[in-house]
Amino acid sequence: MKVVILCGGLGTRLREETEYRPKPLVEVGGRPILWHIMKLYAHYGFRNFVLCLGYRGNMIKEYFLNYEAMNNDCTICLGRENRIAYHDFHKEQDFFVTLSDTGLDTMTGGRVKRVQRYIDDDTFMVTYGDGVSDINVRDLVQFHCDHGRTATMATVRPTSRFGILNIDDNGSVNGFMEKPQLDGWVNAGFLVFNRKAFDYLDGDETVLEQEPLQRLATEGQLSAYRHGGFFFAMDTYREYRYLNDLWDMGSAPWKVWD
Repeated sequence: MKVVILCGGLGTRLREETEYRPKPLVEVGGRPILWHIMKLYAHYGFRNFVLCLGYRGNMIKEYFLNYEAMNNDCTICLGRENRIAYHDFHKEQDFFVTLSDTGLDTMTGGRVKRVQRYIDDDTFMVTYGDGVSDINVRDLVQFHCDHGRTATMATVRPTSRFGILNIDDNGSVNGFMEKPQLDGWVNAGFLVFNRKAFDYLDGDETVLEQEPLQRLATEGQLSAYRHGGFFFAMDTYREYRYLNDLWDMGSAPWKVWD
């Protein structure tokens, strides 16, 4: 089963890191956040990826084209034969990575539509190149298959950015909750689709999170998988620092692999 990862956005809210590189290559613990996302899927047996490239997509291509040399000791034969021998084995064996230029200004749904030719199974997954989670992807896929709808969206309860005060009618503070979980569920960015979902994607201007998913919901073809664990999207420099702090402390909840 293919895993489509959206890697084409500008990442403008993380300009400190994305001015010179695409957000999926921004590093957490010395590795691109894209690597962390792929390791999560690979942990559950999904190792076939389609990356939708856009802003500075050539840098993502270079990262994977140079992956063997940068992650192994190697011997290079210079001259006409031009051979390279790699002496070690990194843990990303048998990753299949399709790198597709889906345009600089293409919207999320348009990017997925553009890689349709690389999807040869009845079911495929889609996620974003900036969010990490400890979600059990295999359980997510099983949930999707059991419900038989066209699309499944992993959801999480959002956490308030601020502490919540309990104030009585006299203005007295009776309690305080530091950044509690809020009611309701939000899109966690881990999605599963049947091929029929391509019929909901019109062209480059299609925003996946708007008309296509809204239409699927209206038609009763969208399921919600409730994930009660960790999820975090890296949109700002403060969030970038938070993820790196978790990793440096050895407390990264999304690291489910060995």
